[in-house]
Amino acid sequence: MENTKTKSTATAADLSLILERVFDAPRHLVFEAWTKPEHLVNWCAPEGFSIPKATGDFREGGEWFSLLIAPDGEKYPVSGVYIEIEPDKLLVMSHGWIEDDGTRPHETVLKVRFADEGKKTKVTLEQSMFKSVESRDGHIGGWSSSLNRLAHLLEKLKTKE
Repeated sequence: MENTKTKSTATAADLSLILERVFDAPRHLVFEAWTKPEHLVNWCAPEGFSIPKATGDFREGGEWFSLLIAPDGEKYPVSGVYIEIEPDKLLVMSHGWIEDDGTRPHETVLKVRFADEGKKTKVTLEQSMFKSVESRDGHIGGWSSSLNRLAHLLEKLKTKE
């Protein structure tokens, strides 16, 4: 099973989280799972949530959007902009929850690094600029659960390669 390490730091200027996870899959496949909507709808939300819609203009400056639906039916739309893309190495994007009025009042910055670890892939996810410790801590659980789903998806995708 994959190992997850969590480290959180909180200062007045910068609230961030870092998650590290090693996946038993090649780097190109893990990167693809992060960048293709047909894969994102299968993993990029906590366990028990559905993802009926995931879209993205996959280029620097392009926008992305996902709709997450909780088991109780509550909808959580989220979107952002791709800031930096290095294929198979790095994704940097803004990440903001969309309010009922269509605005995204607060955005965090999400950096995802991909590195070979033998025949496996180490993913380092760093999300920064949270407005509160509570928000940061809520994302730790959400991302950890999502990464569990990603591990299961990658097992299925590996068998198709």
